[in-house]
Amino acid sequence: MDAFYASVEQRDNPDYRGKPLVVGGSPKERGVVAAASYEARKYGIHSAMPSRVAISKCPHLIFVRPRFEVYRAVSEQIHSIFEHYTDLFEPVALDEAYLDVTQNKQNLSYASTIARHIKAAILEETGLTATAGVSFNKFLAKMASGLNKPNGLWVILPEQAEAFVQQLPIEKFHGIGEVTAAKMHELGIRTGADLSRKSLSELTQHFGKVGQHYYKIARGQDDRAVEPNRIRKSIGAETSFAEDLHERASMLVELEQIAQILYERTNKHQASGRTLTLKVKFSDYQLLTRSKTLMSPIGELDRIAAVARELFEAIDMEERGVRLLGISLSNLDNVKSAKRIQLSLFE
Repeated sequence: MDAFYASVEQRDNPDYRGKPLVVGGSPKERGVVAAASYEARKYGIHSAMPSRVAISKCPHLIFVRPRFEVYRAVSEQIHSIFEHYTDLFEPVALDEAYLDVTQNKQNLSYASTIARHIKAAILEETGLTATAGVSFNKFLAKMASGLNKPNGLWVILPEQAEAFVQQLPIEKFHGIGEVTAAKMHELGIRTGADLSRKSLSELTQHFGKVGQHYYKIARGQDDRAVEPNRIRKSIGAETSFAEDLHERASMLVELEQIAQILYERTNKHQASGRTLTLKVKFSDYQLLTRSKTLMSPIGELDRIAAVARELFEAIDMEERGVRLLGISLSNLDNVKSAKRIQLSLFE
């Protein structure tokens, strides 16, 4: 879906249309951006950005509180449309899914035709636009989905895959974030062509088990199946700081921000967890984790923040600076586990 949360708000309120808008917490409350409209993105605003930074980039930015019950209802509408074509669909979030249409209920010969039908049905039933990526595996379909937004459709054929991957900047690869991209740059890897020249042993040496995945996608290969019932085991959020934090008060403020991001993610994926884990990396690179398991699931922002603070306050900082803080929830209880809720494997 195109800027899903923000587009729903613009659909439901004509005054918001054509204006820079974000869904998220107020800058006065140290909130974060959960979603940004395309008008807001022109100012460099994106999800997970602190609201105070977003408002500094666009002083006339509109802030809207998230309405997750509405987004879930729209997501259910979209899933119902998918079911007219295939039962093999794997939601990555409320606004995104992989569909295997090799065998489809409409007996259509081309996946691109199915994509056009689905896009048209979504627009007719919800008033919202979607962008589709079509290819012969998950990785390439995901990459294709980002090439013609918004309201677009892009196809990568088998005979186009190698050339497409070869020219792709490494930062554009789905599943390769800023930290991994920087490490790849140090190894002389800047494009898919560079990545494909690395052996499997080199990539696993530098990146561990995920190196196998990098080896395959550099060749346009991805044998992961569409798994309708796959559920992620944990959801987390963390922040690395450009400069080490030394004041405990500053650390607590950042922890509140991370709790807010985690809360948005658990809401997005309709999940709560019984175990909360706090992650602290010190300036000397020592990594420390502390966990607490509760009898009932944690899903509310206040509880996430309170348990994280409790774990943090029990840590002896020994006057060391902190370079990273993170919070995660595990032992997940999905509100609609039968509805195939999953986070992206490399999110």
